[in-house]
Amino acid sequence: MQDPTTFYTTQKATFEAELKAQRRKLNQSSFLRLIVFLGTAFLIYFFFGQWTYVIISAVAGMAIFLALVFRHSDLVYKSNKLKALIQCNQLEIDVLNGDLSKLPTGEEYLNAAHEFSYDIDLFGNASFFQYLNRSTTKEGKNKLAQLLASNDISNIAARQEAIQELAQKATWRQHFSAIALLIKVETTSKEITNWLHSYKSFIPKAIRYVPMIFSGISIAIITLVSLQILPFLAALLWLFVGLGITGKFLKSINRLSINTNKAKDTFQQYGQLLQRIEEETFSSTLLKEKQQNIHSDVQKASTLVKGFSKRIDALDNRNNILVGIFLNGFLLWDIAKSYQIEIWINKHSQKVAQWFEVVTFFDAYNSLGNFAFNHPQFHYPTIDTSANNVITAIQLGHPLLRTANRVDNDFTIGNAEFFIVTGANMAGKSTFLRTVSLCIVMSNVGLPICAQEAIYSPIKLITSMRTTDSLAEGASYFFSELQRLKMIVDKIENDTYFIILDEILKGTNSHDKAMGSKKIVQKLASQNAAGIIATHDLSLCELEQEINQVKNYFFDAEIINDELFFGYLLKKGICTNMNASFLLKKMEIVE
Repeated sequence: MQDPTTFYTTQKATFEAELKAQRRKLNQSSFLRLIVFLGTAFLIYFFFGQWTYVIISAVAGMAIFLALVFRHSDLVYKSNKLKALIQCNQLEIDVLNGDLSKLPTGEEYLNAAHEFSYDIDLFGNASFFQYLNRSTTKEGKNKLAQLLASNDISNIAARQEAIQELAQKATWRQHFSAIALLIKVETTSKEITNWLHSYKSFIPKAIRYVPMIFSGISIAIITLVSLQILPFLAALLWLFVGLGITGKFLKSINRLSINTNKAKDTFQQYGQLLQRIEEETFSSTLLKEKQQNIHSDVQKASTLVKGFSKRIDALDNRNNILVGIFLNGFLLWDIAKSYQIEIWINKHSQKVAQWFEVVTFFDAYNSLGNFAFNHPQFHYPTIDTSANNVITAIQLGHPLLRTANRVDNDFTIGNAEFFIVTGANMAGKSTFLRTVSLCIVMSNVGLPICAQEAIYSPIKLITSMRTTDSLAEGASYFFSELQRLKMIVDKIENDTYFIILDEILKGTNSHDKAMGSKKIVQKLASQNAAGIIATHDLSLCELEQEINQVKNYFFDAEIINDELFFGYLLKKGICTNMNASFLLKKMEIVE
């Protein structure tokens, strides 16, 4: 079992050493380019007047200089990638030390009406999403949020297999993330696919060969002018003919150029990420299926996407005014390149969404694999759809609590059992409810859970733990809670859910609350629903004598030598120790 902290520390040190060597190469490359430039200038000056040698010196010097420029660009890219890899490893070290400040909170996914996510702190500051998320694309981030909130209980074993495999590919995952971090993308893949699907060609097929013929005539005219067979005016007039032809399509070309410029960075990023996916070998069924979606009988998806990027870059040459005038005047450049782009769109646009979805999938699942790698002590629950119990877990704990501060509990609940959990304030009831909730969510996603061992029968989750009022909608706290309970009752009539309730009916008097809570539990038990309700109302515990499925459990607190101690252990029975009065006196609020 590889220690994550040791791995990240070693990786960071390795990449820092490589970056140091890369910086030396960059300095040498810059110096070499300067020498070539100065050397070429000296040779041109030295042979000035001997035009054959001047031309040879200039052409040779330019060729060497351009080769060094391309090499330097490659060195810069490698250097930036090493910086991104160092950043990835430093982030993991920080997170393992409890620092989540560099990670997005996912607060945009907060939804108080969701079946469970708002109640269990799935999104927002210090949330499970913030701890989990390592996605590097906006789409990957959305996909991860969707996976967590989907309540999908199908294909869990396949997801477990995929996550286990990605957990073992830590280096591959880091390179995937580093490549994505190098390119800042402003336009989402959804916007691009919508544009591609709605695109209408404007270059008539009838003139597809015109740029080629026109370019041939241009070369002939320029050659004849250089030989002084034709006057310079002929070339100038021909230039204006080319600009005139281009001008007929200028509005449409400009619109195409605007859209391709928006898409350029996305295609560049996704092309490289597709290549990473294509080149890797996967063994799990789900990952192989996704990889197969980007395989083509003719060309790889990455090759096609990169080819489109090159066509966009070629069209971008028009943005240099002088170059644009020359290219369009003599080669009808914009028309030729626009037509090439349109050919690509007409041929491949229907496949782009599928290619992009594969990248999104791997970006999201890399976060899941990263979580599994970071927690080798967690275990994947055994999925058993025929089990009599929903959950049978040994030493179940909250995944976001550090081991030194966490108290784990053995926990088993049957398919139709409903637990009433009582306990003093701060005794651990709410933390336990969120522990069980996250256990279900993580199990459904396919993640390993914070337990030594577990057997899980897949079930959807629904909760009522944190109801809020709404001034905007004119809904009181109590009415909002009633709506939530109505939603739960309606849901379980058509599907099977694990229900978690925390201190329901808080907006009414004690007697009314007790009566209402009993009726709710009776209603849920009559539907053979499994779940947990936490309460301070001990009268609710009487239901254990009336309904076979209802069981009483509690979290205890003890006062020893005028100090309050919590054990945080789930015990069978009813809590008899309450601490409100003690704490009021202890904090000198009352006498």
